[in-house]
Amino acid sequence: ALRNLALGYLMELDDAAGGQQAITLAMQQFEQADNMTDRMAALGCLANRDCPERRQALQAFYAQWQHEPLVVDKWLAVQAASRLPQTLAEVQRLCSHPAFDLRNPNKVYALIRTFCLGNHVRFHAADGSGYDFAAERIIELDRLNAQVAARVARAFDRWRRFDAARQTRAKAALQRIRDSGSLSRDVSEIIERALG
Repeated sequence: ALRNLALGYLMELDDAAGGQQAITLAMQQFEQADNMTDRMAALGCLANRDCPERRQALQAFYAQWQHEPLVVDKWLAVQAASRLPQTLAEVQRLCSHPAFDLRNPNKVYALIRTFCLGNHVRFHAADGSGYDFAAERIIELDRLNAQVAARVARAFDRWRRFDAARQTRAKAALQRIRDSGSLSRDVSEIIERALG
């Protein structure tokens, strides 16, 4: 645990020399780990850096574990939690990946819910793109599984605590969900309570 915490701190270094050294250490840990905890810690660190090692580790992890659904869920979640600017685009791309199925609650929780509830930096992007993405997915999910859609919709519970611009964008997304047509009771309750 201490080793993984130290690796996380090293990865936060801004200077080029320290940053590259930390990337090398993370990649070594990823490749040499003899347990999932250490491998996931290294993958999580690499997922937050825009470097070739990130892509290499994500591809290697998926290639090794693609036939283990619960492990693939971790692979989806680590990408959805990334603070990188391109994370939303990657999450959108992963929504079309063969490993993802919108009808599977575990996949939705791993990718979409992790992005909406676990990635505060990208979900609350100033341009409102995270809110728009969530609104689209909630509307789509509500037709397939209202309970799962309602859990994702909880990402909007605290929208009034943010600055005025984000509040405006979040409220617009909530109104779009509300006005989308016949919502399930589960989602409707959460949206109405949030707007109330």
